[in-house]
Amino acid sequence: MTDKKQPTDQDLVIRGLRVAPAAKPEQDILQGIDLTVAKGEVHAIMGPNGSGKTTLAYALMGHPAYKITGGEVLWKGRDLLALSPDKRSRLGMFLAFQYPTAIPGLSVASFIRSALNAKLQGIDKNPDIDPTDSVRGGVSMRDFRNKMREKMAMLRMDEGFATRYVNEGFSGGEKKRLEMLQMAVLEPEMAILDETDSGLDIDALRIVAEGVNAMLNPELGVLLITHYQRLLNYIKPDYVHVLAQGRIVKSGRKDLALRLEEEGYGPILREAGLDVNVSDEALLVPKGPELDLGSDAEREPVEAAR
Repeated sequence: MTDKKQPTDQDLVIRGLRVAPAAKPEQDILQGIDLTVAKGEVHAIMGPNGSGKTTLAYALMGHPAYKITGGEVLWKGRDLLALSPDKRSRLGMFLAFQYPTAIPGLSVASFIRSALNAKLQGIDKNPDIDPTDSVRGGVSMRDFRNKMREKMAMLRMDEGFATRYVNEGFSGGEKKRLEMLQMAVLEPEMAILDETDSGLDIDALRIVAEGVNAMLNPELGVLLITHYQRLLNYIKPDYVHVLAQGRIVKSGRKDLALRLEEEGYGPILREAGLDVNVSDEALLVPKGPELDLGSDAEREPVEAAR
């Protein structure tokens, strides 16, 4: 598909990944995913409902609801699938959820500081580092507050946001901005963004996209899962992949996303030799928000088979 170089130990390398629900391990959702994401690259994953996009995101971060039935995933030269979710995070992986969970009673500042302290310990928890002690490798409270203020300003978030309970009473846009705030403070090296554009009006979409763009750098790889081509007008992908029926059926550059917006998934699925038993109209790519609706209130999640 591309002029891609040979993978290195600084790339996220996915080979033949097969994943099934833990409750039905005999029914693979992902049926052999091959993908390499290098630092400094943005890869967009698009696909119809039920194609396995969220399954891919959750499997990479070790969600217990999914079982790996085949393949391998390498990150920084390590077998990622052999690591617990917290160790994957300490190794520089990050997942922004499509539907973040509320945690009543836990403030945003405490939550993010705890996550930062855990990451600073490293994957092997160096005993010489105590993240709660600024003299022994930790971040002082003053430095943490300054960093939070800097990142909240970048995301256009009021400083009072830090004292609120995690996602409790948050609008859809606020939940997604909190995901981006966590990413900004934790500074991962590989970020998986699971439909970060879901449930946002156009203004919130722009703010979230601007936040992602502000974090892009040569040391950060991004796997961007989206329903909407429109998000890719704000976050420019290096590569676009179409996921359908559990495998990547087409890869290309930004022009592939534009073709999807114009033609929908139908023609590409047929070119890949897949059975398409619905109309092309049912396989059109949602355009996403276009107008300022006056609110970024969260839409009710519509659960679909992933």
